[in-house]
Amino acid sequence: MVHRSRPAPRRIWWEQRTTVALFALGVAFIVAYSVIVLVQDLPPEVRLWLMVILGITWIVFIADLIVRVSLTPRGDKWHFIGTHPIDVLSALLPVFRAFRVLVLLREVPYLQRKSGAAVRTNIVIYAICYSVLFIYFISLATLSVERNAPGASITSFGESLWWAVVTVATVGYGDAYPVTVPGRLYAVLLMAGGVAIVGTASATIISLINERIGLVRISHEAPITASGAASATTPEEEPVEGPIPMADLLAEAPDDPLTERES
Repeated sequence: MVHRSRPAPRRIWWEQRTTVALFALGVAFIVAYSVIVLVQDLPPEVRLWLMVILGITWIVFIADLIVRVSLTPRGDKWHFIGTHPIDVLSALLPVFRAFRVLVLLREVPYLQRKSGAAVRTNIVIYAICYSVLFIYFISLATLSVERNAPGASITSFGESLWWAVVTVATVGYGDAYPVTVPGRLYAVLLMAGGVAIVGTASATIISLINERIGLVRISHEAPITASGAASATTPEEEPVEGPIPMADLLAEAPDDPLTERES
C-alpha cells in the first residue's frame, strides 16, 4: 500500500525561507573542506576559521532537519525521513553535506516539467550533478585519511580522484587502493553509490533514446500511410530509404510528446 503523506504547510513555509541560506552554507562547506584537505601548509588561524565554518554548517543542517521533522504531521514523520535520505545523511556524515547545494535545482523552471521525457531528462541531470559531487568529496575524504598512512598508495588528490573514478565505474584497476579503515569504508560507500548512479543513469538514458526513436519512426510512417492510396508510383519507382541516422532521430524527436501529439 502506497503511503500518501498529508500536506505540511508549516514545513513548506520553513523550507521556502531557508533554501537559499542552506545553499550558501553548502557552498561554504565545499570551499572550506576543499581548502583544508588540499592546502596542507595553512596558517593555524586560517585553519581554525575554516573548521569553525565546518562546525557551523554541521549544527545548522542538524537543526534544519530537526525543525522540518517537527513541522511534519505526527503520522508522517518517519515517511518524511525515509523519503529525504540526503537531508538525513548530510546531517550525519560530512561527505553528504555538499549535496544540499543541489536543492536549488528543483527551482529551475526547466526541471519542473512533468512530462515523461522531461522527467527522464531531469533524472539524468540530477545523476550527473550528484555523481560529480559524490566523486569529488569521496576523493577529498579518502585523501584526508590516506596520505599520511604507512604504505598508502593514495597520497595526492590526483591519485585519489583517479581511484574514485575507476571505482565508481566498477573498473578498479588496483593500482591505488585505501589502506586505512575509514578509507575502506569510503570505498564501500563509493562502490554502492557507483552501482546506483551508473545503473539509474544508464537505464534512464536508454529509455529516453528508445522513446524518441519510436516517436520519430511514427512521424515518418504516418505521412506514408496517409498518402499510400493516392500514390501512383509503382514499387520499382518508389525511392528506397536507408536507415535513419541516430543523430537525425534524436534531433527530430519532440521535447514533449504530449505537446507534439496535441498539436
